[in-house]
Amino acid sequence: MSIALAAPAERLLYRPEEAAVALGIGRSLVYEEIRLGRLQTVRIGRRRLVPPEYLAQYIELLKREAEAAV
Repeated sequence: MSIALAAPAERLLYRPEEAAVALGIGRSLVYEEIRLGRLQTVRIGRRRLVPPEYLAQYIELLKREAEAAV
């Protein structure tokens, strides 16, 4: 039985630093958004990792906030 590994463009989990790069924001802002509960993460041991679907949910949150501000 072989397991297909995700290509680099199809990452399954991002470190917060990688999520910051993907979102185009700073590392400290990512940690702040995590602390506030606006960007969800999963934990593996002591590590916090961000699945791509949580990045998408965070982007949708930002869009909703932008629309509400208009």
